[in-house]
Amino acid sequence: MEMKMKQKINLELRNRAPEEVTELVLDNCHSVNGEIEGLNDTFKELEFLSMVNVALTSLAGLPSLSKLRKLELSDNIISGGLEVLAEKCPNLTYLNLSGNKIKDLSTVEALQNLKSLKSLDLFNCEITNLQDYRESIFELLQQITYLDGFDQEDNEAPDSEEEEDDEEDDDEEDEDEEEDEAGPPGGYEEEEEDEDEAGSDLEGEEEEVGLSYLMKEEIQDDDDDDDYVEEGGDEEEEEEEESVQGEKRKRDIEDEGEEEDD
Repeated sequence: MEMKMKQKINLELRNRAPEEVTELVLDNCHSVNGEIEGLNDTFKELEFLSMVNVALTSLAGLPSLSKLRKLELSDNIISGGLEVLAEKCPNLTYLNLSGNKIKDLSTVEALQNLKSLKSLDLFNCEITNLQDYRESIFELLQQITYLDGFDQEDNEAPDSEEEEDDEEDDDEEDEDEEEDEAGPPGGYEEEEEDEDEAGSDLEGEEEEVGLSYLMKEEIQDDDDDDDYVEEGGDEEEEEEEESVQGEKRKRDIEDEGEEEDD
């Protein structure tokens, strides 16, 4: 048994308040009488809503969702009443109506009031069988860039995930450019200057220590020389005294000899 849309909504809430929800996926549930039920204006922060294959025939029950950007309605039974989208979801940029019962341009004309619409998908709708279908839609809805996934030059629309990645890459590039423009933090230069100053201070101290050490050695050498001279002088004086005393003794002996001879 298929889950009813209201039950699916309660399940998707996961104990959150409706105003906290930005994305809601209700695919493959069962709508009652082909209408939306369970959605109301309290889902005011909703940006992405998907109701794929829920047997919708009417959008009359769609609440006001002013922040809604993407609306997935593929594989339903919608044949008209698209004017309600401009009234309830004025800021839509992406609308997927593929696999519905849309047959003519007058039905799509109601989307002219969706001024922010950039991408429209009508794949597998009967309207795609019209002659000059793509040219007619691009002329009718001049605000759109992509129809059924391609622009007017047949360039494929970027995937939504790729768009987000590109935006993140752009943000990272901007941050890198700002860092490059700002240059390296001043702290690096200050640290280098401090290191240079510290190095020069150390060299100065080493020079002072070296000079004082050499001067001290020279002073010690001078003292040693003086000590040597002084020691040498004392020995000479002693030798002189000894020689004087020796001569004196010799004279005394000679005098004693002369006295004995007399």
